[in-house]
Amino acid sequence: MLTEKLAYYGRRTIGVLFATQSLYSAGYVIIFTISSILTVRLSGSTALSGVPITIILAGAALGAWPIGRFMGRHGRRLGLALGQLCGIIGSLIAGAAIFSGMLWLFFAGLFLLGISRGTLDMGRYAAADANPPQLRARAISLVVLGGTVGAFIGPPLLKILNRFEAAHSLPDMTLPWFFMALLLLVSMMLVFVFLRPDPLDIARQYASGQDSSAAAASGGRRLGEIVREKRFILAVTAITCAHLAMFLIMTVTPVFMNQCHHSITSITWVIVAHMFGMYGLSFFVGWLVDRFGSKKMIIAGSIMLVAACLMTPMNSSFAWLMLVLFLVGLGWNCCFVAGSSMLSEMLQPVERGRIQGFVDTLINTAAGVGSLGSGFLYAFLGFNAMVVATLIVSAIPCLLICSPFFRTLDRNPPPILLTQPDET
Repeated sequence: MLTEKLAYYGRRTIGVLFATQSLYSAGYVIIFTISSILTVRLSGSTALSGVPITIILAGAALGAWPIGRFMGRHGRRLGLALGQLCGIIGSLIAGAAIFSGMLWLFFAGLFLLGISRGTLDMGRYAAADANPPQLRARAISLVVLGGTVGAFIGPPLLKILNRFEAAHSLPDMTLPWFFMALLLLVSMMLVFVFLRPDPLDIARQYASGQDSSAAAASGGRRLGEIVREKRFILAVTAITCAHLAMFLIMTVTPVFMNQCHHSITSITWVIVAHMFGMYGLSFFVGWLVDRFGSKKMIIAGSIMLVAACLMTPMNSSFAWLMLVLFLVGLGWNCCFVAGSSMLSEMLQPVERGRIQGFVDTLINTAAGVGSLGSGFLYAFLGFNAMVVATLIVSAIPCLLICSPFFRTLDRNPPPILLTQPDET
């Protein structure tokens, strides 16, 4: 009876997190499209085109660890709701900044939106918490799949919002920020009402036969002990490099396409193709991770990212850029799902909040550096120099796995809980 109830809670948790990811991504695909263009307009400098995404990532990086620790103490539900509240406030501030033309206020709103993004990204760990080990990769992938909804409804929504602005003589690209606040409000209500019981409580039920009372009482292993494990190193490297590579090439793509005289609609659809690669095949990627293992899928993701970099300089047409950015998204998907699954497998429930928050701080910091650096690389060295930098970063996970240090990685896999939780 308890096993069936836990399975039901796991499915409901995935459903709630899928919905929140869908709502958030519907607004984020629009925000991502217009934020760099708005920054260039407000500042008059293309060198600052990477700054807005960098600020969002800075918010995600600085917020992930404290919110992760908050989740460890108070649960995933309250932590996710707190992050969404930050996003609501940030969206309203950014929208007001566009009306006033104040660049610094716009950046302040983006920072709070970044905290929200970092928090919602940790929703994938909540899905893993609420499901048994053999289903965690698929649970993570189903939450990531929610981004597909936003990828497809984002462009039509942007068109509708643009028409409304024109009809009512509102400043261009202001309404999306207030619309984002509304989406986050609905998302926060879903989490606060329906994410029960807390996913961390479910994880403790599944791990009741593995976690020792001493480990739980002490808060688990120390960070210094965990970061020396090979699986931790590989998981963090895979997710970090995938994030860094993606943001290096994606941040300046709207500006590059704008300067190549592509329309705003074309730019949006290229981002849609990219987001479909990131999210659209997530369930299939999750199945592949469960079937073939995280290590092989990290190699596959790294190879896809390298291939996309080699293809990028060949053509700047709309169709070609759609193909390249789709491949970038799919490579990121493989590394992200596989790395997140590997990380969840090696951590005890009592360790997950603080360690996963720490990891997300690392990966968002690296992505922020890439986002900021891409703008300067593009402005001073050109688009191809930025692609070369992305190529180098993309190859690191594959080269790391092929190194002698990781050859014995699969010989001593972490223990996987195959038994059902105690029903007594």
